[in-house]
This record gives sequence, C-alpha cells and structure tokens, in this order.
Amino acid sequence: MAINTFAVCDDVFAPQELDGLAQLGDRLVQRRAQVTAQGQHDPALRITQVAWITPEPEHRELFARIGTAVRRLNAQFFGFDITELEPLQYTVYHGAEGGHYGWHVDAGPNTPAPRKLSLSIQLSEPGAYAGCDLQFQSGPKIDTAPRTRGAVIAFPSFFLHRVTPILSGTRKALVVWANGPQFR
Repeated sequence: MAINTFAVCDDVFAPQELDGLAQLGDRLVQRRAQVTAQGQHDPALRITQVAWITPEPEHRELFARIGTAVRRLNAQFFGFDITELEPLQYTVYHGAEGGHYGWHVDAGPNTPAPRKLSLSIQLSEPGAYAGCDLQFQSGPKIDTAPRTRGAVIAFPSFFLHRVTPILSGTRKALVVWANGPQFR
C-alpha cells in the first residue's frame, strides 16, 4: 500500500463550529511552545503559542467528531492501527512574533505512545495571514497543504513537515495526534 503525503477532509466542521473552536482555544492559557535541541530551548526551531484541550466531559463531543474524521481518513488513505487520540494542541502563529515551526517529525522516542497519524485543522481564514504554510518534504519535492478554513489535513506522523514563517496576521490551527501500538 502506497502512503500518501497528506490527505484532506473539508466537511468535518461547519463555520460556526470553527468559530467556537477558535474561541475555546483563545480562552485557554497559551504558552510559548518549547522545542529543544540537545536539551536547550531553540527558538530557531519553533515560535508559536500553544494551549491544550484535554478529553474532559465538556470536550467529549469534540473528541468524538475528530475521532470519526481520523478513522475515516485513516481507513481511506493510510491503514494504520490507531487506538487513541492525545490531548489536542491549539496552536497560534503570530506575525509580530515571526511564528514558524522548522522541519520536524511528530514521532519519536519522546512521544507518549507511538504516534501514527498527525492532523492539522485550519481554523483561520486563508486571508487572515500571509506565509505560515504547512509543508511536507517527500524526497526532493515539497508539498504544500491547502489553507482552506476547516480543512482537516492528515499525514503520517513520521513524515518530515514544517510551518513556514508567518509574514503577517495570525494563523490558528488545532493539532491532533492519533496513536497506536508499535509498528511491526
């Protein structure tokens, strides 16, 4: 089975629901994301603000909707053995801060369980910011994900990806990781 670089689903959330997700994220305590290289915080790797949405009872419906989208995209495009979702990461890139996230993978020895599928849910309108593209490295080729508001972009967690520097405005996204047993 060939694995796609990324897959997109556009019909998971209505515009009013996307507004509600952004409002939920904006009400949370946001902190500057900390990414380390050799044990030291390295702002050259990432500048973003993040907050966490946990699977508490008031978020049960949100996790169920995202879980349905994960299962649908996974069955159609990837075929991984997925058993759970991690807490959701509300991520904000501000133009004034030079927000970005350099080339990285979401899987590795420091993740809580084997991450298999990563998703980015676009909460901002494409015209609300310049730059800040989600891109994937596939050999010598770089693929850019769509910026459509509401797009749920799914990709294998072990694929190299980045978010290019934001030039102006603000980009908001909800990041999801789906985990499962070790690959065999």
